[in-house]
Amino acid sequence: MRNANRQIRLKARPTGLAGPEHFEEAAEPVRPPADGEALVETLLLSIDPAMRVWMNENPGYVPPVPIGGVMRAGGIARVLESRVPGLEPDDLVQGRLGWQSHPTLAAAALQKLDLALGDAEAWIGPLGTSALTAYFGMTTIGGLKPGDTVLVSGAAGAVGQIAAQIGKSRHARVIGIAGGAEKCAFLTSELGLDAAIDYKATDNLIGAIKAVAPDGVDVYFDNVGGPTLDAALACMAVGGRIAICGRISQTAAPELYGIRQLGQAIGKRLRIQGFVVSDFHDRYDEGRAWLAGELKAGRLRQRLHILDGLEQAPTGLRMLFEGGNTGKLAVRVSQ
Repeated sequence: MRNANRQIRLKARPTGLAGPEHFEEAAEPVRPPADGEALVETLLLSIDPAMRVWMNENPGYVPPVPIGGVMRAGGIARVLESRVPGLEPDDLVQGRLGWQSHPTLAAAALQKLDLALGDAEAWIGPLGTSALTAYFGMTTIGGLKPGDTVLVSGAAGAVGQIAAQIGKSRHARVIGIAGGAEKCAFLTSELGLDAAIDYKATDNLIGAIKAVAPDGVDVYFDNVGGPTLDAALACMAVGGRIAICGRISQTAAPELYGIRQLGQAIGKRLRIQGFVVSDFHDRYDEGRAWLAGELKAGRLRQRLHILDGLEQAPTGLRMLFEGGNTGKLAVRVSQ
């Protein structure tokens, strides 16, 4: 165990993309746990689009990360010392760890991992909150049914990969949107999607969607927002459902895109609903049980894109918004 807790703290609020220039490294002594706390060693940290929102002065649904504060992040850790009943040294836990190597956290912030469901990498990926977001977004918000035509934006990303595979598991026809030929090939050849659209290779996204979904889209799972959401609106079938999970194209955009096709919602009787995964906190066990079963049966997979070293976390956050990752992006802090 190290004597210092390495940290990466927020130095300045970005106006566009976030990167290393907005953070600073620091260290403080490792703090022994008090009653009801555990000292942990961070193994893996999740890099998620919501983190950029948390850096704003007014994120809206959660308090902002304060200037000088440790950057907020979820992750997987190993217990080193515990004063929490039921948590022992070497247990693996997940929680809101922050960008730090050896935090001491209250029991309420930690959940012991059930390793019968999967290992640490499974819990950061196909059993983690990004996968749960896909599960509840597709099944509950999207009302997925066999025979549906499903469109998923950001389909090569952490949430999109799982959402697309859930569509296939429920006997839907699934189309993914991703950036670049390599990502599109991954979607069709490795994940088995019925079609993939490279948005970087077309100047007519509406036409590209209609070419592979001539009868319209029944379920659109939106990770992107902006022009991609606009194009999907123009291609929906009557009675279609849109689950709005994220808007990564707009999170750090210098100017917000104005949606033009919203009138389609009237004539096509569309249902459009935004959500956050914590809406389904009481059903996490249900979601994880299904995901773990699919994972063990070989019907579900997720590519992980892992950067090594805590110091890589700011670079990873910028990479996420530049589309430099394929799959779930995470940082390995310790083995």
